[in-house]
Amino acid sequence: MGTGALLGLAPAPDYTFLIYCSPVGSYHKDKKRLISSLLIITGALNLKVEDKLYKAISGSGGTGGIKSVTNYAPVYTAITDAKANGFSDVLFLDSATGKYIEEASACNVFVVKGNASFTPAIDGTILPGIMGKSIIEIAIDLGYRVLERAVSVEEMLGADEMFCTGTAMVVNSIASVTYKKTRMDYKTGPEALSAKLRTTLVGIQTGCVEDKKSWTVLVD
Repeated sequence: MGTGALLGLAPAPDYTFLIYCSPVGSYHKDKKRLISSLLIITGALNLKVEDKLYKAISGSGGTGGIKSVTNYAPVYTAITDAKANGFSDVLFLDSATGKYIEEASACNVFVVKGNASFTPAIDGTILPGIMGKSIIEIAIDLGYRVLERAVSVEEMLGADEMFCTGTAMVVNSIASVTYKKTRMDYKTGPEALSAKLRTTLVGIQTGCVEDKKSWTVLVD
């Protein structure tokens, strides 16, 4: 955080390093439900595709792939409008063509078709997520093919399932996506891939599932 005695438009001469620690609940707390003694899963999300505002500018070397306030500020107008119309979140498109999905306001997205899962490639406009990276490994272990590449709106609308990943929400299924006047519903529930991924990951985090990847660290 810049704290120098400066009002002009310039880098702050002094900085303060801050760490906030706070207990948190489910990211979408109004959608919470208990499905087992192991896991509390949030309800499936309903997303709106934003086709007028862009979260990051393609090919500009901007801050779309950097975890800073400049990566979150652009979503406020779009997400406020979406929630006012009954949606959970916003799904942004690439700014170059407007034909490919990128990410939601604060999470990576995955599209599932048959035994394959697709997620937009990290190319500078999408924030790399450790949760998404972990989920890719688990999905492969479960026998799914995972491809990181461009995912078109048309491909998304023809998918069987969609879900999103992030540090706060872990894994959350997506019940529907609305693009202009078209709404597509997706598979959710305990048999969905998203539920299996979440159960496995949360199980590793809580010690209920063996950690074969050495992701967890025992604290004395």
